[in-house]
Amino acid sequence: MSIKYISVVIMAKNAQDTIRESLESLNDFSEVILYLNNSIDKTEEIAQEYQNVKIIHGYFDGFGDTKRRASTYSKNDWILSLDSDEILNSKLIVEIEKEEFSNIKKLFKIKRYNYFLGHKTESSDYIIRIYNRKYTNFNNNSVHEKIIVPNDAEIVTLKNSFKHLNITDINQTLTKIIQYTDLGTENKKSCLFSLVILKSIFAFFKTYIIEGNIIHGWVGFALAINSANKRYYKYIKLFLNCKKN
Repeated sequence: MSIKYISVVIMAKNAQDTIRESLESLNDFSEVILYLNNSIDKTEEIAQEYQNVKIIHGYFDGFGDTKRRASTYSKNDWILSLDSDEILNSKLIVEIEKEEFSNIKKLFKIKRYNYFLGHKTESSDYIIRIYNRKYTNFNNNSVHEKIIVPNDAEIVTLKNSFKHLNITDINQTLTKIIQYTDLGTENKKSCLFSLVILKSIFAFFKTYIIEGNIIHGWVGFALAINSANKRYYKYIKLFLNCKKN
């Protein structure tokens, strides 16, 4: 099936550093929905340069709900969900175009390579990103949202991958930690302070040693520290929520 029957849906806020590279990789798609929420930088200005991009202004109420809402603006039922810092490569696009999309129960899983400050890391994952909105959609998680996989789904793993420019500026590590941990700990608590310590240490060990980022020198160490910080602030917030109650 031609990719003209697939709509790309992107949710973005202040993504001027990565949105151009992301949209450049999507020139072959006839429709790209760019859902902007309170963006105040040049993201919209850049997006207006691309004829296949349809800009929607909306509100943000958690990643899952917002991505599900953004998909309602597409003309096609088949959705390729991307973030504003993710870039497809030409081989992946060719592979997608050769796939069969007659079965709406198919979910397409793609490998994502994560980059940190411009450096490719050993931290990669497989994630479902192509789905039919008549069959399924994102769950309602405020953070770490995922596409719901029904029991009768047929999961297809594609051979080619895409690039995720996760952190392009060191200050992003701070702003993302604040946003994600605030969303992930809302109305939740943990009363064990030992988890604050253990989760932080294990996050560093997993990223630096288990995933093998130790081979990347200072980049690997900085990435592991970032992983530990994310876990620390999540669980210290959960612990403080418990103390408040």
